[in-house]
Amino acid sequence: MRRGLLLLRGLAAVLSLVVLAGSGYGWFAYRTLDDSLGHIAGLPAGDAAAADPAENILLVGDDHRPAGASPEVLAELSTAEDGGSDNTDTMMVLHVPAGGGRPTVVSLPRDSWVDVPGVGAAKLNSAFASGAADGGGDAGGMHLLIETVQQLTGLQIDHFVRISLLGFYQVAEVLGPVQVCLDEAVDDPYSGLDLPAGVSTLDARQALSFVRQRHGLPRGDLDREVRQQYFLAAELRTVTSGGVLLDPVELHALLQAVGSAVQTDPDLDLLSLASQLSSLAAGDVTFTTIPVLGTPTITDAAGDDVSIVAVDTTALPAFIAGIVGEPAAYHAATAAAPSSVPVAVVNGTDAQGLATTQAAALAALGFTATVDRTPVTTTLTTVTYPAGMEAAAKAVAGAVPGASVARSSAVQQVTLTLGTDGVVVPSTSAPAPSSTAPSSTVPSSTPPATFTAASCIS
Repeated sequence: MRRGLLLLRGLAAVLSLVVLAGSGYGWFAYRTLDDSLGHIAGLPAGDAAAADPAENILLVGDDHRPAGASPEVLAELSTAEDGGSDNTDTMMVLHVPAGGGRPTVVSLPRDSWVDVPGVGAAKLNSAFASGAADGGGDAGGMHLLIETVQQLTGLQIDHFVRISLLGFYQVAEVLGPVQVCLDEAVDDPYSGLDLPAGVSTLDARQALSFVRQRHGLPRGDLDREVRQQYFLAAELRTVTSGGVLLDPVELHALLQAVGSAVQTDPDLDLLSLASQLSSLAAGDVTFTTIPVLGTPTITDAAGDDVSIVAVDTTALPAFIAGIVGEPAAYHAATAAAPSSVPVAVVNGTDAQGLATTQAAALAALGFTATVDRTPVTTTLTTVTYPAGMEAAAKAVAGAVPGASVARSSAVQQVTLTLGTDGVVVPSTSAPAPSSTAPSSTVPSSTPPATFTAASCIS
């Protein structure tokens, strides 16, 4: 798991240098970095020039061994024997709004059980390796991973950044200690983390333990995602507020480390990206994780028991809409009269009769409401609608305050899906929804967070 620490430090260094590239001082640094980066033609055809002016950049960290990695260095990293891997252990989407604004980093858990195009149901971290197999190479691997992420999230991936193991070690050497804050003391023998409550300055060994820990955390691997986001934010502060970017010697070492570690698509313009990330230097980045239902153990197609992260695919469209915003057509629409709106009501919980009572409540308001008994499990109450039904969707959303709204190609009419968050039509006595997650002991929601120097976590 050492690579988890190094991947995050590499990501922090890349994003920080992108910010630096926007300054006059940073022009030379930018050119030095840009000339040293490797490139992979891995974007699916036509995806590099998306019509949406916002940008979505896939940040990928894996365990591959770049050329020139000496046996001595690999031995120092304790990776001399395993030979490396194309499995992608860290995957995040950096969403940069058009015209600036607060960027959002969306974590995609590596064990998310997803549909990999041409492969079938599998863990998300296997998509790259599947695409790279049988002569596909790095381009084939990145192509399939991007297709999988786009299909899962509905986001158009415009660019990507891939980071290797060896350079991460070099980046870690340059960046040095990092400061974190814990709400409670921790003594975890599995990861080796032993820290008091409050602020601690971590050396490399402690930092490794910090991002590895999952035992003793309420949600296990999901809380480890929060640890990684927090650590990335801390490293961004270290680089952007410290002396690294202003010290020619340290900056040169950082450029060399990042340049040897990073590959991007050929069209990624770091200077253009820097102009959109004016808030990044101040730590104004929101971190979140895709909605999930839990971490069950399932039996895969080969008959093996596999521990996975079950993705809440029903909630995903509304989750993404909450980040990128609803289409302009929805904002421009005027809510339709309830009497003109048919709406399907789906029970995404295991509370008996919830869809029936909510359909009746909508009918009392004038809607033509029917119960859709399609089996669904979800944490989030949503109003989804097909393109062209914005006015009808707005009417239903107005009748269910607190429901999230999203356009979706998966529905044929406006659909109210009731989640375990308890959102219902006001003034109705609805059965209390209960968790229907595959692993009901694992709380699944991960509220968006903006980590600052004063932030403490569990």
